[in-house]
Amino acid sequence: MFGKMMNRYYYGKSGKGDYTTEDLPQTRWALFWEMLRVRFSALFRLNLMYMVAWLPAIIVIGRGLMMAYTGLVNVGELQVQAEAGEIAMEVFTEANATLGEAFKAILMQTLILLVPAIAITGPFTAGISYVTRNWARDEHAFIWSDYWDAVKGNWKQGLLTSVITGFVPLLMYVCITFYGQMASDNVLFIIPQVLVIIMSLLWLCGLMYIYPQMVTYSINYKGLVRNSLIMVIGRLPMTVGLKLLSLVPTLIAVAVGLLTPYAVYAAMVLGLYYILLGYALSRFVAASYANAVFDRYININIEGAQIGRGLYVESDDDEEEEEQAEKLEDPSAPEA
Repeated sequence: MFGKMMNRYYYGKSGKGDYTTEDLPQTRWALFWEMLRVRFSALFRLNLMYMVAWLPAIIVIGRGLMMAYTGLVNVGELQVQAEAGEIAMEVFTEANATLGEAFKAILMQTLILLVPAIAITGPFTAGISYVTRNWARDEHAFIWSDYWDAVKGNWKQGLLTSVITGFVPLLMYVCITFYGQMASDNVLFIIPQVLVIIMSLLWLCGLMYIYPQMVTYSINYKGLVRNSLIMVIGRLPMTVGLKLLSLVPTLIAVAVGLLTPYAVYAAMVLGLYYILLGYALSRFVAASYANAVFDRYININIEGAQIGRGLYVESDDDEEEEEQAEKLEDPSAPEA
């Protein structure tokens, strides 16, 4: 009895499918909204599990923001004191001049600390990608057991992907700063600066396809990256659009912080959104679109691969039933 209870706790309860064959959605848009409705509450639980992996990165980012905010507050206080005549204006001017250098040091330190913090998230991103991939195509997945099985089964490729991703912001900042300084003397250095930006953005967009591929196909890492970059380029407008869509909550919070005096509240709401739902919802949207792209570019070239999982596909039996119905409606129709 105790063994059965533990198995039920680990694997969960098996459930019935969300649709019968006849009731399956006929378009991917309908499939997305129906699966989001069915799995919405489960996304909260999945997100809370996944958030554990991102806690170090959140702490590093929060530390950097607090240090920057403290610097701004100190300079603001010096400005008030200088205007009141309590200190010399030269003291404020000097502090204001060093604030930019302090921000650069804080940013560099934060980006360095983010490398290991992001690196540890890769295997867990593979886990959440597997669960959301199944849910997006109306297939069952246990939140706990399937998540951890995917983590253990894809940890090597997941870790390699997240290590590269962790270095991308740091290398991007260093290269942009270095080539930007060089470009002041020679305008040709703008070219490598732009190339670095393009390659970094292509990699970040490619993550939308790398993790779902990782948990779906048996493929070496070189092929994994190659396929992802091809799909990014082939579906560039939609891929970039979905990436920008995932940043909408952050952009709204930044706008509220810059344009209103409620920056602290905006940061709190943004943090709560990502703690409760943000990561899982973003992965679910990405998985829904990746499933469609895989059907278009990969599954169509694999013999026996099922295309359009979760969608209604008219079978031979359905065609025969339609022919019989037409004969009943029109008795004069010739027999085959």
